[in-house]
Amino acid sequence: MSTHNTNTDDADPFGPVIYSYTRAQAVADGGQVEVTRTAREAGITFPVFLTRGVFDAYVSVPPGVTGQDEAGRLWDIVWMLRYAILRARSGVRRLPVALYVRNSDTARPRLIKLVAECGPLDMDDPQPAITVMLPDED
Repeated sequence: MSTHNTNTDDADPFGPVIYSYTRAQAVADGGQVEVTRTAREAGITFPVFLTRGVFDAYVSVPPGVTGQDEAGRLWDIVWMLRYAILRARSGVRRLPVALYVRNSDTARPRLIKLVAECGPLDMDDPQPAITVMLPDED
């Protein structure tokens, strides 16, 4: 039985990349929405992205809901993200973000829970960025 390594590329022990999907592609495809400008207004210096699930469920105003607009709903998410960041322990990558959202004129606002994760901006850009997602997304 031979234990000879047939991988001739010692720099990449796992072999070639089979498939990659960059953040830039996710934004272009609509899978993520960049909200960095609003986040900077709230005092967050890292680029910030929302998953399409978060945007559709909690930023887009449902039909028939009055007294709401996307800018205000986005601000609420970004502001509560800032609050979660300020309360976080040093070195934590995933943060819970909770806020109340009103998606109906006939029901009271309900508490929603999101997750914010800090990681690289993209595969070829290691600067930190924050992604806000639904708890079951990754």
